[in-house]
Amino acid sequence: MRIAVTGRNGQVVQALLERGPLAGVDVVAVGRPEIDLANPAGIETALKATLPDAVISAAAYTAVDLAEREPDIAYTVNGLGAGAVAYASRRLGVPIVHLSTDYVFDGHLERPYGEKDATGPTSIYGQSKLAGEHAVAEANNNHAILRTAWIYSPFGKNFARTMLSLASTRDEVSVVDDQWGSPTNAFDIADTVICVARNLVMEPKATGLRGVFHMTSSGETNWAEFAEAIFAASRLIGGPSARVNRIPSSDYPTPAKRPLNSRLDNSRLARSHHVRLPPWQASLPPTIERLVARDFKERVPS
Repeated sequence: MRIAVTGRNGQVVQALLERGPLAGVDVVAVGRPEIDLANPAGIETALKATLPDAVISAAAYTAVDLAEREPDIAYTVNGLGAGAVAYASRRLGVPIVHLSTDYVFDGHLERPYGEKDATGPTSIYGQSKLAGEHAVAEANNNHAILRTAWIYSPFGKNFARTMLSLASTRDEVSVVDDQWGSPTNAFDIADTVICVARNLVMEPKATGLRGVFHMTSSGETNWAEFAEAIFAASRLIGGPSARVNRIPSSDYPTPAKRPLNSRLDNSRLARSHHVRLPPWQASLPPTIERLVARDFKERVPS
C-alpha cells in the first residue's frame, strides 16, 4: 500500500516516514512547493503524481497563539486547504485520513469527550480545525477524521523538547496543573493512521470505519505531571531535569484559550478499527532517550 501524506517536516509526517516501511507501507510526503494549503491550486496534480491508495491530511497551521492574530491564514490552511485535499482525494477515488484536534471542544466537560459530544472551540485555531473537519466530510464521504491531542515526538517543536530545553538552563520550571489530557506520541499516531488507512482501503463499503474518531494514548495526566515524567525519564539517562512548580492556568495567560479538559474517549476507534494506543507512560522513555542523545548529550545537574 502507498499513502501520500501532506507536509514534510511535521511530527506525524516524520513518524509516518519512519514507521511506514516497518508496516510494509510506502509513505510519500508531499509538501511545499508542490502542495501549499494556502494556495490550493495544484493539490490534485501533486497528489495524483504519487499514485496513492490513500491520502493522509496531516499538514496544518498549528501556531495556536499566533492564529489569534492571523485568523485568515488559519482558516485558509486548516479549513479551505483541508477541504481541497479531501476533494482531490475524492477525485482520485481514494480514502482520506484527516488529523484534527481536541481544540474543537471547549474543555468544560467533566468526563472524556466522545465523538457525539457538542463541539465549541474557544480559539481561532480550534475553530479553523473544526471548519476543516466539516470541509473534509463534505468533500469526500470516504473519510476518517482522527482527533488527537498533546502530540510529542523526537521531531520539531513540542512540549517534551521545550521542557528539556528549559531544564538545561534552569533548576525550576513552572507548569500548569489544571489542564488534563493524554500525551500522545507521534509514532503511536503514525501506527494508528496506517492501520486506519489500510482498513479503509481493504473495506471500501464498511460505513462503520468512516466518520469521526478520537485517537489519544491510554491514561490521563496534567501538564505538570507530564513535565515531571519527562524529567524523570531524562534524569535516568543523564539528561537535563528540573523541579516542577505547579501553577494554575490563570498564572500563565496565553492569547489563545486552552481547554481545561482535553481527555478524549477512544472507545469507538477500538471497536471499529480494532486499535488502541498504548499508555502514554510506556511511549515516553524511548522518545526522551532520542531527544537527550541528539540534543542534550551532556548531563545537566538539577
